[in-house]
This record gives sequence, C-alpha cells and structure tokens, in this order.
Amino acid sequence: MEREGASLSRRELLRMIGITAGSAAMYQAMDGLGLAAESPYKGPIDLQGAPQGASVLILGAGIAGMTAAYELRNAGYRVQVLEYNARSGGRNWSLRGGDTYTELGGFTQTCEFDKDLYINPGPWRIPYHHQGILSYAKRLRVALEPFFQVNYNAYLHSSSAFGGKPQRYREIKADYQGHVAELLAKATRQNALDAAVSKEDREKLLESLRAWGTLDKNYSYVSSDAGSDRRGYKKDPGGGLTARPVPSQPTGLHDILDSKLWQGIPTGDTYDMQTALFQPVGGMGRIGEAFGRELGALIRYNSKVTRIHQDDRGVTVNYVDTSAPDTALTAKADWCLCTIPLPILAQIPMNVGPAMSSAISAVPYAAAIKVGLQFKRRFWEEDEHIYGGITYTDLPITNIGYPNTGFFSSGKGVLLGAYIWGLNAMEFTAMTPPERVQRVLEYGSQIHPQYTREFDNGVAVAWHRSPFTMGCYGMWSTDARAKHYDDLCAIDGRIALAGEHASFIGGWQEGAVTSSLDAIGRLHRRAVAQGAKA
Repeated sequence: MEREGASLSRRELLRMIGITAGSAAMYQAMDGLGLAAESPYKGPIDLQGAPQGASVLILGAGIAGMTAAYELRNAGYRVQVLEYNARSGGRNWSLRGGDTYTELGGFTQTCEFDKDLYINPGPWRIPYHHQGILSYAKRLRVALEPFFQVNYNAYLHSSSAFGGKPQRYREIKADYQGHVAELLAKATRQNALDAAVSKEDREKLLESLRAWGTLDKNYSYVSSDAGSDRRGYKKDPGGGLTARPVPSQPTGLHDILDSKLWQGIPTGDTYDMQTALFQPVGGMGRIGEAFGRELGALIRYNSKVTRIHQDDRGVTVNYVDTSAPDTALTAKADWCLCTIPLPILAQIPMNVGPAMSSAISAVPYAAAIKVGLQFKRRFWEEDEHIYGGITYTDLPITNIGYPNTGFFSSGKGVLLGAYIWGLNAMEFTAMTPPERVQRVLEYGSQIHPQYTREFDNGVAVAWHRSPFTMGCYGMWSTDARAKHYDDLCAIDGRIALAGEHASFIGGWQEGAVTSSLDAIGRLHRRAVAQGAKA
C-alpha cells in the first residue's frame, strides 16, 4: 500500500490508520491528503433522448458495469455485458457452502460453510452516506441490516503489551480518555492554558473534563463507580446479598501509551465508519446477484475479453468462452464502457491514445487477503459476549471481524479471521490457501485460545491471485492522480472507463457507482450529439 514518492510521515500515518481501522478508514485519511473524497451521488441519472437503436457494449458485470447496464437499458439503449466470471457482481461477492473458487496458480478451494453462513472476500460494509449503492440496493429490493463497526466489548490487542493478553476496547478508551482529561484539567487549574482559554470558559472546561473523563472532585482519574460504568466493573452489580459492585482499577497512562493500543480508539470516528453502516442480509453478494437477475440475458458469462478495437463506426471486442476456449467470438456496439480492473485491462490490446494507455498502466493495485473461518460454535458470543464488531491487533492478521447477524444462534459460526494488507499480504499471497488458513489460526489463537479446539474449516482469498482483478483496488499516488486521473476518465473516441479506480472513493462500491454514472452520462451526451449531427 505504500507508494513511491510519498514521505515517510505520510506512509507511516496511512499504515497506522490501516492497521487500526482498516482500508476504509485509511481512505478517509487519504481524503485529507487529497487522495479520496466522499460520494457526490445526488439521485437517479437522467438519460432522456437516447438515439434510436444506439448500442453500448459493457465489459465487466461488477457494480460499475451493472449500474451502467441497468441505467442505459432503462434509457432505451441496446445493451450487452461481457463478464469473465460465471456469476455477476465482480468484487461484490460472498462465498457460501458449496461454492468453489480457483485462483491464479491453479489452487481450487471449495467452501464448506454450513447453510446460511458466508464470508465476503470483497466489500463487507456500506456507510450510510454512500447513497448511490444504497439506492440500488433499495431499487433491487435487497434487504439490509446493521453492520457494527465498533463494539466496546471487542478487543484491542498488542502482542508485546499486557503479556500479549487482549484488552477490551471499552477499558482502553475509558482509561485513555480519563488520563487525558486529568492532565488537561491539571493544566487548566494551574493556569497553563490562560492564553487559549478565557477566564469565563475555565470553569466550563473543567466541568466538561470532569464529565468526559469521569474525574473525581479533585479532578483525578481514579477507580470509581463512574469510571467503572464506562470501563467495566471488577464485579458487576447484581441482586440480593451479592448485589454490591466492585469498581475496577484503571490501567496506567504509561502502560496505555507504551502499548500503542490508543491507535485503535478512533476506529469509529472517521466519516466512513460513523454509524450507521449496513450490510445486505445474507452477504454482500446479494446486491450483485440481484443486479444479475434484473439484467438477465443482457449478461454473457464466462466471457474473457482478448482484444478491444474501435473505429469511426463503433467498437469491436474479441473474446472467448472460458468453458469452450477454442471458440473465438465477437461483440460489436456503437459505444463501449469498460469496467475491467486495470491490471487485467493493461494486458488486453486496445487501440486508445497514449494518454489513456499510460493512465491504465499508472495505477498499482493493493495487496489484500481475507480469510473466513468456520467454528463449531459461536464461542466469541458464548464465552466472551462479543456480538458483532471488530477486534484490532498488531499481528499480521490485522483484525478479526465478528458476524453482525445470527446472534445467539446454536451451531456453527463464521468469523472474518483476517483482513491482511501490504507486505504481510504479499507474504500470505505466496502461501497456498491451506497454509494461509493455518497461519491465521495460529495468530488468532493468541487472541482467542478457543481457535484450536473449535476450528472446523476455512477459505482464504488473496486478491493478487484473483484472475479477474489481480489486486484488491486501485492505489493512486498523489503524483499519478495529478498526471493521469483525468486521462483515465476521459472518453477516448468511443471508449470510456469506469470503476472504483476511476473515482476519488477508491476501495468502495460507491466509487464504482458514481464513476459509472458519470461515465455513462458523458457517453450519452456524446451519443445524442452525434445522433443530432446524423
């Protein structure tokens, strides 16, 4: 994920955010660095006045491609979609029991999860302000449910702090907040902040610090009922003769700072991670599947594009049916919207100008691994009372995601056992899928000792070995975006590109939706203008 030309401080900042809060939080930080932005979606696109008989060939039945196909079809265009996979959705994908997946190198995995259990190898959450993808979920009647980004009862974990024992998020947050409040209150009372705080605001600040940090009457953060009501009690309140609670003891500020677990505290504070977040009932792939049902025969599956050629009359695409690769096939249309991920597209002959060609080759894709683990029982709920949310760790697995559905279910359950990035992801990519699962089990056992005896089966998707993407998502550098982004998005003759890589919301489905709508809007205007001339 680290890009050439970035300063050390920038790389370190993004790395730390990626470790503690995942890729989406990292992208929000990238917004501040001019590398990402929020969604511009304002409502349905208006494509009135489509030229009679005009046709568009769409390459790729991921979210960008199917968004385009849906809108262009509804506007009256003749639409055909060529899709490499035997399914719709692209990276919008859920692996369920009975599914098979073959990665580059020939490793084939068969998912052995129980009925109704799944893992999302690609996107797994939708922020409330990503109104584009949410609007299509609504139109396609895909039911949504809450996704819990922050669970105060989940863990923050450092392999080198507290004897390697995971700490509850609520404990670290309450103690860090309490100690900081005490220090600021001390500085305020010693008049050290007179230049920044007026005399009139001094008492108001002290009052707020006492409430915010659960400080005592002397503005100290110590063991108390108020503090325990946030960080948890040593002995919880109850009923009868054993009812009296016992307050817990705060962790010292030095220990918290030294552990670096404070890095995980703001996991839900960034714009992309603030509640509410959502997930489709039954897996993220339900959106791609619903699009596929809606578009029906417009999508031709198992279609591997081998050449893209345009001239003054239209676009011709050569492709093969992967189930019968000896047969050469051809598709033609007036216009072409290509949503093929850039590492794949860079290998396909296409007669576009040098500007677009250079832009296609300028964007590396992030390395990422997701590992789904099925266990014999939901021990994280039964033993540790963790219902949804995420545990963060400095181990290479980065985090553990708990299912946000099926609470209190009997029987087996599936965890996201790892979401791995950067150099660690490259190391895991070089392993076989069984080796990845085994290594994730070893690391995860440091947080949940139950792993060893409760493990049932697992699957591991390494995105750089994905034959239809060869990477997780586009990682623009500041220089590359300044030099190539507009060229990537500009229409070249009769060809336009779309996808999360052609957006400022990279790594999110919203980037694919908004990029697609922007591209087809411009294609439509060009088609109308050309039709008027004719």
